[in-house]
Amino acid sequence: MPDATNYTAPKSHAAAFGGGAVIGALGGLIGLGGAEFRLPLLIGLFQFAALEAVILNKAMSLVVVATALPFRASTVPWTDVAAHWPIIVNLLAGSLAGAWFGAGWATRLKSETLYRVIALLLVAIAAALLLGHDTSGAGQPLLAGALQLGAGVIAGFGIGVVASLLGVAGGELLIPTLVLLFGADIKLAGSLSLAVSLPTMLVGFTRYSRDSSFAILGKNRLFVAVMAAGSVVGTFIGGRLLGVIPTFVLLPLLAVILLISAGKVWRHSLHKS
Repeated sequence: MPDATNYTAPKSHAAAFGGGAVIGALGGLIGLGGAEFRLPLLIGLFQFAALEAVILNKAMSLVVVATALPFRASTVPWTDVAAHWPIIVNLLAGSLAGAWFGAGWATRLKSETLYRVIALLLVAIAAALLLGHDTSGAGQPLLAGALQLGAGVIAGFGIGVVASLLGVAGGELLIPTLVLLFGADIKLAGSLSLAVSLPTMLVGFTRYSRDSSFAILGKNRLFVAVMAAGSVVGTFIGGRLLGVIPTFVLLPLLAVILLISAGKVWRHSLHKS
């Protein structure tokens, strides 16, 4: 078994670039950070410990989110995103606090416990994909006025916690929230989720930087650089594919992948117990 902190073999670099590209393409296409698919890869294929994988995942998700938003702009213009700034602020009011607390909880959990939490959250996100992305166009908001404002803050807090625990952008939960709670169009919801995810992830990333496990980024500079490069290539491709691949075909497939990944992570937790 190769050393988890030493990625010098060309095969590992190729896998890092390829994995980053495929996951980045999914993220750019749908409006996600792609971390739910990357996390099992970091834990299973590259053999990183749970917390180290979460931190690496957070770094790669930041790359995907930061590049996916401009790459999607040809289909979802910046002006459309900016016009919905009240929704972004509403969700950020909860997600920033949730990201900070979630990162703190993750650094205190035992390794096997974190694996199991990750597996359960992957299942929950798969369910959110199946149940929350069933709308292809804009609909009526679930709530309005003060109720919508309060629900947005609460939902944002929960998504921020999940984002920090998994090292994800939280788009799988943000997009259903935007579609159902605010009645946003599915494509617009993808870009709005990226706008909310970026500052949320930066807060979680800052909190993780206080933990000693954060040193994993410095120990694996080349691995991080190669996977980041693949991620940028992938988000560019995903942004170009936006509007070409039907959402109703892609999302159920992604949900199945998440369930398979959850099973693999859960089994990994049994070996670590």
